[in-house]
Amino acid sequence: MGALTDIRVYLTQAHACGYWADRQARDLVLDPQEPALAAVYEPALALGFRRSGRHVYRPHCSSCSACLPIRLPVARFQPDRTQRRIAKRNADLVMTVGPARRSDELFDLYARYLGARHPDSPMAEPTHEEFEQFLIGDWSPTRFFEWRLDGRLVAVAVTDVTANALSAVYTFFDPAHEHRSLGTQAILGQIAWAAATARPHLYLGFWLKGHPKMDYKRRFQPLERLWNGHWIAFDEDRE
Repeated sequence: MGALTDIRVYLTQAHACGYWADRQARDLVLDPQEPALAAVYEPALALGFRRSGRHVYRPHCSSCSACLPIRLPVARFQPDRTQRRIAKRNADLVMTVGPARRSDELFDLYARYLGARHPDSPMAEPTHEEFEQFLIGDWSPTRFFEWRLDGRLVAVAVTDVTANALSAVYTFFDPAHEHRSLGTQAILGQIAWAAATARPHLYLGFWLKGHPKMDYKRRFQPLERLWNGHWIAFDEDRE
């Protein structure tokens, strides 16, 4: 575990997989009470961990290895034709980077996004506490990348900012502007900010082959994936 050798790591009980309905999952979780959690967060990212709320975890399933940690070497990124078109379409948006916090404006956008994406789920009616518990860690170096159209908030990328990397945690946007491909625009904005601030990597969480909600990630090239403890060139056909 390298830099994490002095931190307790827990293995969760089996639980429903968040990606495949017919599978069970287990996670390795760094001790959430560890005072040094913020200090080891960047090395943990390099070892394939990810943050959700105040928890840093990575999948550890006995019968499945579908979740592949991926990251983008920022300096080598070249947008493809579709990404250039999306950037042009959204040139009228203004991006700012600010502290992670809850406000009426942010919560309203988050609730409308979940209501449109998960209309038949309990997620469609989030509470203020759920907003903070999911998106804002009490120790994490989180920033909100915000996009506005004529002053109106239309998209937010929840992003962890470390000394040498960004980690994309979650994105939500106004369902009325879905035609703008704001999820892609959010990643393009994070890439641009990482390049401008000399941060070499943007971590994009996990990629799952064949999962429709993960397919967009492979369009950001050249990706790297974690394999046997080393970051190598992404190849979606490599086991």
